[in-house]
Amino acid sequence: MKHIARKRFGQHFLTDGGIIDAIVQAIAPKPGQRMVEIGPGLAALTQPLVERLGHLTVIELDRDLALHLRGHGQLTVIESDVLKVDFSLVHADWNVMHSLAIDSHAIASAQKLRVVGNLPYNISTPILFHLLDAVEVIQDQHFMLQKEVIDRMVAQPATAAFGRLSVMLQWRYAMENLLLVPPESFEPPPRVNSAVVRMIPLAHPPAIKVALLSELVQVAFSQRRKLLRHTLGRWLDERGFGGHFDTQRRAEEVPVASYVDLVQQLAAA
Repeated sequence: MKHIARKRFGQHFLTDGGIIDAIVQAIAPKPGQRMVEIGPGLAALTQPLVERLGHLTVIELDRDLALHLRGHGQLTVIESDVLKVDFSLVHADWNVMHSLAIDSHAIASAQKLRVVGNLPYNISTPILFHLLDAVEVIQDQHFMLQKEVIDRMVAQPATAAFGRLSVMLQWRYAMENLLLVPPESFEPPPRVNSAVVRMIPLAHPPAIKVALLSELVQVAFSQRRKLLRHTLGRWLDERGFGGHFDTQRRAEEVPVASYVDLVQQLAAA
C-alpha cells in the first residue's frame, strides 16, 4: 500500500533522481563509514547511501515507515523523535559493536559520525541546535532544508539574512550552500524552495560558554533595527561589563568573531 505523506511529521518525499544523485555525490559516502540518516522516509536517499556504505543507521519517527525500513538487512533503525536521540550515545554504541573500549581516548580516536537527512521544515532549527550538543563526535553534516533557513545559516554580516542562527552555527561550523532543490523534486511538493547545506565542525573552535553566547545573541537581535546600545548595551551594563565592545552598531553589522570575543571577555570577568 502506498504511504501517504503525513502533514504532522512534515513529510515531503524526495523523488527527483537527478537531485538524489547530486546529493549522494556531494556526500561522497565510503564503505565502512559510520553514517546516520535523519528522516529516511521512503528510502530514496537511503538506498544509494547504503549501497556505498554497506551499513546505515536511520532515525525515523513514523511507525509505518520504521516498520518497512526494518525489513532492510543493511539498516539499523532508531524509531524515535530525533530531538530525543543522543548522538553521543549512538556514536558510543557503534564503538561497542566494534569492540572499542569506551573511554575518552577511544571515543576521541574512533571514527566520527557523518549525519545526513532531509529535515522536517517545522523543526529544522531545533534539530541543528540539538546536534550542537554532540558536535565533538560528528565528522560532517549534509542536510536538505528550506532554502530560506540555509540562507540565514551561511549569511555574512551586514546582510538582511544575518542573524541569531548565523552566529550560533558559524562559531562552530564551516558551512556551504551546495545545491538548490525546487518544490517539484518532492511528493507532495512543498510551498518553498529547498537547498542542501554542508556543515563541517571546526577543528579548533574557540572556547566559549555556549549558553552565554545564545543569551547574548538573542538580546542583540531582539530589536535588530535599533543600535545595540539600546539592547545589548543595556544588557552589558546590567552585568557590570567593563571591557570594550562597540554598541554603536546594529546587531547584523557585528562579525561572528566579535560576538565570540565578547562572550570570552564576559566569561573572563
